[in-house]
Amino acid sequence: MSELFGFFNDDREERNERVEAVDDKKLLLRQEELDISKDRVETGEVVLSKEIVEEQKEVDVPVMHEEVVIERRAINHEMSDSPISEEETIHIPVSEERVEVGKHTVVTGEVSAYKREVEETRHVEETLRREEARVDSSGDANIVNDEEIPHYE
Repeated sequence: MSELFGFFNDDREERNERVEAVDDKKLLLRQEELDISKDRVETGEVVLSKEIVEEQKEVDVPVMHEEVVIERRAINHEMSDSPISEEETIHIPVSEERVEVGKHTVVTGEVSAYKREVEETRHVEETLRREEARVDSSGDANIVNDEEIPHYE
């Protein structure tokens, strides 16, 4: 393990000296990473319904009716052979238009509803911690330092 990190690496191996790891210790380095997951939660509800709204409607409808006009004219006295009688009658029918109001239903439109998924990006900030190796030495310890591990004396 010490050879892997380059610790205590000196010329003894090149001189064919036997190097034994007397106290081979390991230092495990850890760091935090983000675990991001998403949950679908219900945030509300849309209810689509209809209501009845009443309004008064006023419409002017032209209607026709008949009137009987009676005119009198003076005639110069003429002789007549007909006797005076109550039997002579004239019938004149008179009519008018009457307004009848009815109602019927018509379809005026349609309302539809559907859901769609909209993707957006949320910014997430979190502080992550990690462990770094630190090598301290005292005295006359011969250490070959790996550049990733800071060396403090």
